Amino acid sequence: MDSQSAKPPVAKGRVYLVGAGPGDPELLTVKAQRLLAHSDVILHDDLVPPAILALAGPQAEVISVGKRFGAEGATQPEINARMIESARRGLEVIRLKGGDPGIFGRLAEEIDALEAAGVPFEVVPGITAGIAAAASLGVSLTDRRKAARVVVISNHQARAEQNAGGTDWRGLIRDDSTLVIYMPGHDFASLRDDLLAAGCAPDMPAAIVSRASAPDQRYRFAIVGELDKLPAMDSPAVLLIGRSLDRAHQRADSSAGAALALDEAELILSSL
Repeated sequence: MDSQSAKPPVAKGRVYLVGAGPGDPELLTVKAQRLLAHSDVILHDDLVPPAILALAGPQAEVISVGKRFGAEGATQPEINARMIESARRGLEVIRLKGGDPGIFGRLAEEIDALEAAGVPFEVVPGITAGIAAAASLGVSLTDRRKAARVVVISNHQARAEQNAGGTDWRGLIRDDSTLVIYMPGHDFASLRDDLLAAGCAPDMPAAIVSRASAPDQRYRFAIVGELDKLPAMDSPAVLLIGRSLDRAHQRADSSAGAALALDEAELILSSL
């Protein structure tokens, strides 16, 4: 072939599949923070807060490709195409996902697309919401005295599989497990019924944590037999279930008792 007519090689950049953590910028990895400061393109989910996006360098093109259940957004093929096209232009690209990209973040699909296109990539893990939720409650998901294993599941996907005869809750429920349920939804009465039917103890401790680590974080405690009493929480929310929550439940009960005693004392004083 004539060297004059040969096409120049296509410049290849790199894609970083980065976990943004649960929302607190201080919980980012040092590597994620460095990449944000120096990358050319940042494709981010809706759940990545402005405080983390503000860490992007002035050279970066910051693009929202968020997808939320029940709302329109960029499709997965469109996101894949953006990553590949930008990398082929020789740019350094960050695909920024809330939490950890490997926990319900469709990471495997994006890896498949990048590998098929011959685009180099690297996965940069982040703190997932389940870990942050447990930390916010001051508990450990594992406890050699109570919790020998952790089961991570998406309730949205589990219910879809269950309706198709695919999810066996009985295989997930054990007294020595901590169950971490992502995207728990708001139908806690149905979830309670599913768990009880699978053999979960009615007095098993549970807690729902909304927006773990964020300034507007909220949480509520319950037992499995009374899950229907939990309020609806803003996304992202995580439901934790297991004996590993015993200590947090005890602290909550103690705090509630102290608050009640204080209210009663104030009532007595006001009546004097």
